[in-house]
Amino acid sequence: MQIGILGSGNVGQTLAKGFKSVGHDVTIGSREGNKLAAFSTETGIKEATFKDVVAGADIVVLAFKGSVAEEIIKGLAEALAGKLVLDATNPISGDAKDGIVPYFTAANESLIQRLQKLAPKAKIVKCFNSVGAHLMIKPALKGGTPAMFICGDDADAKVTTARLLDQVGWHAEDVGTSAAGHAVEALCQLWCAPGFMKNDWAHAFAMLRP
Repeated sequence: MQIGILGSGNVGQTLAKGFKSVGHDVTIGSREGNKLAAFSTETGIKEATFKDVVAGADIVVLAFKGSVAEEIIKGLAEALAGKLVLDATNPISGDAKDGIVPYFTAANESLIQRLQKLAPKAKIVKCFNSVGAHLMIKPALKGGTPAMFICGDDADAKVTTARLLDQVGWHAEDVGTSAAGHAVEALCQLWCAPGFMKNDWAHAFAMLRP
């Protein structure tokens, strides 16, 4: 499949290399342009603008900060129509307080729901938001294949997502429609909490780094 990664940070680069390693044709984009020249040279993964990445992709991955997600998706809504969109963002709004990173969404609201409203014809599936980048591709864990919680409104899109997850070492656990988004997004807060509570900054920021 043609997979387009929107985001030039640690998550975006990790997923780009991971999807390429299992045989997909991958393109990665940054908002600034030409930011990933060294990465592209090293990996052979083409860099393009967000618009061009989306245009050439069957699957689009959102790997940028949640704080800019609505702005970006609003501008790409028409281009995303009909495409599977994997949403790895979280609505983080600031520094951790008592170990918990604050969110700008309400208690029973999620960022995926906001994005789905902005791009109603896109097939958005929440995925990869609840684990650090170092574990996203073929994690070697003692307990065996781990579960990745996903949610979204399109059943076929979640089937495709499950197949993709299987290729990179995960079992998809479908927990429902985008209405479950607030629960799935809260997993990031739980994942980060031990690191912040114990001052294990490497653990905490491995999750938060975009």
